[in-house]
Amino acid sequence: MSSNQITIKDIARILGISASTVSRALKNHPDISEATKKAVNELAKKLNYEPNAVALSLKHSRSNTIGVIIPEIVHYFFSSVISGIEDVAYDAGFTVIICQSNERYDREVANVKALLSHRVDGVLVAISKETHQYDHIFAIQDRNVPMVFFDRVIPEIETDHVIIDDQKASYEATKHLIDGGRKRIAHFAGPKNLSIGIERRVGYEQALKDANLPVIPELIIEADSFEKAIKATNKLLDMENPPDGIFAVNDLTAIGAMQTLQKRGIKIPKQIAVVGFSDGRFSGITDPTLTSVDQHGYEMGSVATKMLLRRLLNPNYDAPAQSHVLDANLIVRGSSI
Repeated sequence: MSSNQITIKDIARILGISASTVSRALKNHPDISEATKKAVNELAKKLNYEPNAVALSLKHSRSNTIGVIIPEIVHYFFSSVISGIEDVAYDAGFTVIICQSNERYDREVANVKALLSHRVDGVLVAISKETHQYDHIFAIQDRNVPMVFFDRVIPEIETDHVIIDDQKASYEATKHLIDGGRKRIAHFAGPKNLSIGIERRVGYEQALKDANLPVIPELIIEADSFEKAIKATNKLLDMENPPDGIFAVNDLTAIGAMQTLQKRGIKIPKQIAVVGFSDGRFSGITDPTLTSVDQHGYEMGSVATKMLLRRLLNPNYDAPAQSHVLDANLIVRGSSI
């Protein structure tokens, strides 16, 4: 038999005892003899018996499982978040189920349905780029399942969330370019429906205004992927008056811009300086190395999980939705100085 077919009834039938006796023997019940306990445990081990987690959750009204929905596992930032989530969750005795939306709304909806059907105790969510409707998110709340947003939040939904100060971080990144003498700075922006895209653009524009530099609409291009960055960079370089700096919404976009600049013979940072966002593992090995905002992904995952566990482990905790804002810091490297 395979391990997932073994049940307490199978063990009971083989040993010629009742299922209830097997159950109590596995729990080391004092009413069961040592000989019976030994026989039951040895057979359970031999047959690779594992308790049915779903059945236990139905019995105890808790699955000790946390669901996580992220846009992309391969993204360095989100993989760092997952590490923070898992470390805190496992220390608290919880298992983590990770779902990936691949930046698709339909996949995100399917993820929510799957997690709810598995009776997870709580959910951690970073919404996809395509998400404009929130019925599936409201469904989580309708089930009274605690939920925490991280990185990407939905302002219309009242729930705990942990974010970085995107506006402040983007302001500092843009100001760094301005302080380096850049006066015509382009911004590769995120989707307008995502809070991070909105906040990072606001910080960029405010830094320009505070430096008495114009906000030039044609220098703001929605480009949040490596492929989009290539097209956007070529578009900028074909302008009569190209920019002297680029602030990108994430590192992959910044790297796409850098590679395109280099293919077009542009010297970085002498002619055009580049700053990214997320400080992923590639930022330190590009040539030149990439100046980027450190989002502290591990800390974000850790804090988000602690916020969720606070509600899961304290049934009487009914405080209003909490917002935890992490400071981000700019790591200055060769692409901007």
